[in-house]
Amino acid sequence: MTHQILPIQPLLAPETGAPSTPDATALAQEADVIAGLLQEVRTEIGRVVFGQRDVVDQALVSILSGGHALLVGAPGLGKTLLVTTLGTVLGLDSRRVQFTPDLMPSDITGSEILDEDASGHRSFRFIPGPVFCQLLMADEINRASPRTQSALLQAMQEHKVAIAGTEYPLPRPFHVLATQNPIDQEGTYPLPEAQLDRFMLQINLAFPDEADERAMLLATTGNAHVQPRAVLSAEKLIAAQMMVRALPVGERIVDAILKLVRMARPETSDVEQVRDAIAWGPGPRAAQTLMLATRARALLDGRLSPSLDDIAALAVPVLAHRMALSFSARADSTRVEDVIAGLVQRLG
Repeated sequence: MTHQILPIQPLLAPETGAPSTPDATALAQEADVIAGLLQEVRTEIGRVVFGQRDVVDQALVSILSGGHALLVGAPGLGKTLLVTTLGTVLGLDSRRVQFTPDLMPSDITGSEILDEDASGHRSFRFIPGPVFCQLLMADEINRASPRTQSALLQAMQEHKVAIAGTEYPLPRPFHVLATQNPIDQEGTYPLPEAQLDRFMLQINLAFPDEADERAMLLATTGNAHVQPRAVLSAEKLIAAQMMVRALPVGERIVDAILKLVRMARPETSDVEQVRDAIAWGPGPRAAQTLMLATRARALLDGRLSPSLDDIAALAVPVLAHRMALSFSARADSTRVEDVIAGLVQRLG
């Protein structure tokens, strides 16, 4: 089936920079087309990745929102398979880097070499690193040194690499899906809290249920291997990302997002548990992320605007890695996820 994606009217008028008003009918038609494509993406990923529906949706939400995600789970849960499948189905140029303690920043960003042509003229030539792709899997990012981590995080934020005073833009779109192993922390370099904030979502992978694990066992130990097909392309993905930002958001949802984020901060919260258990809470970037992520989840489900259910579903992936428990709360075995769940219930 061929889907034609029409150009989306820009949110800002090109001459004045003032907000423009997209035609509601055209917006709805375009959203329906993109939502149909995203359903095909879900189906195609499901042919390879068994179970993990929430994990797949959260990864897609992160990419549709234009951001990066951190996948946290035990070995063997399919983190690498998920990223590889996403790259194929979304039609992106994807690469994988296995992070190790001896990995250098230039191993990620690239470096200059002294080159000599046939006439003997010498000049420096830039050799791009693996970061010059559209979807990068940073496998076990906490095993690399802080210097290498910072080089990747800077590229993630600025979407460019600066080498010897020259800036090289990264391809569009550009997304990083990094993984962390929650066990075996000896010899690792945990990401600082300020760097964790650069990831839109922290996606926690749990063990599959019995039915999914049975299907996985039968499908992966035979001679037949399912090869996913490309559903989207880089251009169609960019169009979908533009659509996410074009979707309307009701005042009730805006107020709920602000209320949730401000309740999660000890300085502005009227919730006693937050003031007692949370050392520091999420910043404004958390509210921005939640605003985009709820729109992306709505589009993924074929809806034109987000609801309170979207906020409830994304509150933990957006907020958990942006909050820290106090020492006494950790001693009492309090979980950040439980605190967030209590705050979500207060939204009504």
